[in-house]
Amino acid sequence: MPHLGFGVGLRTPHLSYIRRHLPPVGFFEIISENFLGAHGGRRQALAEIADRYPVVLHGVSMSIGSTDPLDFGYLRRLKRLAEEIRAPWVSDHVCWTGVLGVNTHDLLPLPFTEETLRHVVERVRIVQDVLERPLVLENPSSYVEFCDSTLPEWEFVGRLAEEADCGLLLDVNNVHVSAFNHDFDPVRYLRGLPHDRVVQMHLAGHTHYGTHIVDTHDAPVAEPVWELYRLATELTGSVSTLLERDDKLPPFPELLAELDRARESAAVLTGGPHA
Repeated sequence: MPHLGFGVGLRTPHLSYIRRHLPPVGFFEIISENFLGAHGGRRQALAEIADRYPVVLHGVSMSIGSTDPLDFGYLRRLKRLAEEIRAPWVSDHVCWTGVLGVNTHDLLPLPFTEETLRHVVERVRIVQDVLERPLVLENPSSYVEFCDSTLPEWEFVGRLAEEADCGLLLDVNNVHVSAFNHDFDPVRYLRGLPHDRVVQMHLAGHTHYGTHIVDTHDAPVAEPVWELYRLATELTGSVSTLLERDDKLPPFPELLAELDRARESAAVLTGGPHA
């Protein structure tokens, strides 16, 4: 899959600025569900941006780990949108979002067991066949764990990517958040992944409540996350990296300035400039 450089999550308040100024970013990422049913001005804006930049899809509703049947209607709409904007890949999360037809609208953690792994691997293979595009799966942040889990998260995620032949979206902030919440070593997590399977990384901010951290995407990237990003870049050799911000959105130039830090970090660690 192509190296897209350094990008920013495409959010509606920034659409007019991006269309006017064509900022120097490598790519954009959209929340798939925000555009699946969109028409008129917002869909036209997306089409214009996709004519000038690579755009990847990032979903929150695939529910790849659920025991409910896969939603083939949703997958077909996702495929059409990906075809329209020529998305290099489609991503979602290693999670489930509901059961018995009820959508919780949350990214819920999986029990990390051999049985769950076999179940999710089979579903990933089906989804990639339907989409006819690579599926890239992200490690979500989590706040509770299953007592029945027998595998560490990094082993589960890594084996999933290998056995299902899919890509990984390494959310460095989520590694930090979950490591604090569950008291594991984030460095061990990063070193335990199959680095050749990582095709994209996410950087984002969070909120620290003392006893736990919540993945809020409403603040600049924290220093511990930058430290983990440097290690992740060393391990992967630098992959497409995206800055996420979903709340308390600053002016777009402020996001560009923060993205420059990722560019500079990657340039130092890999010995060359990055777009």
